[in-house]
Amino acid sequence: MTPGPALQRAIEDLLGDARLLPQRLPGTDLSLWLIDPANMQRAFSPEETRRILDEPPYWSFCWASGLVLARWLAQQPEWVRGKRVLDFGAGSGVAAIAAARAGAAEVVACDLDPLALQACRANAELNGVTMGYSDDFFAEADRFDLIMVADVLYDRANLPLLDQFLSRGREVLVADSRVRDFQHPLYRRLDQREACTWPDLAEPAEFRHVSLYHARRAG
Repeated sequence: MTPGPALQRAIEDLLGDARLLPQRLPGTDLSLWLIDPANMQRAFSPEETRRILDEPPYWSFCWASGLVLARWLAQQPEWVRGKRVLDFGAGSGVAAIAAARAGAAEVVACDLDPLALQACRANAELNGVTMGYSDDFFAEADRFDLIMVADVLYDRANLPLLDQFLSRGREVLVADSRVRDFQHPLYRRLDQREACTWPDLAEPAEFRHVSLYHARRAG
């Protein structure tokens, strides 16, 4: 099994010696096609750094919040069992795959990045699950029981989406490690757990503390 030529080519275009490897996520029974950790252990040239900053391959990492959400669903499958679920900003698809494994009736991985959706497909195949795919959240009907969101609020310009999520789903489950002053009248914090991005980027310790928030639409 391979991740497909398009994903491998995309990584090589960023870092010529990079490759994708299937890697087991710590504390889970899930595996994802992720960038080889060895590729992160050298200095990048100015041109490579520019390419990474211009088009970051978010889908080639499992970010800490996505990992926490996947573990949460494995431990508490009642959050998704028998439900219609959409994973917003799916990236590698880790949360969507975890939801499918936990018994969701339907899972849609949603991401603007076509490479991310290809990664979701490759990772779904790697884990033996079936999902749907969407590149436009606002084209989706208001039919979901749960919207899942992990590692999206790193950009504070995305905070208004917290209201928009409830326009497509009855409930929302957010995992975030970036917003220190998270305040929203509809969201309450459920828990805080620790994880690191995989492969480990040696991020500051503060980004290893992931909070889980829940909101339910009135009525």
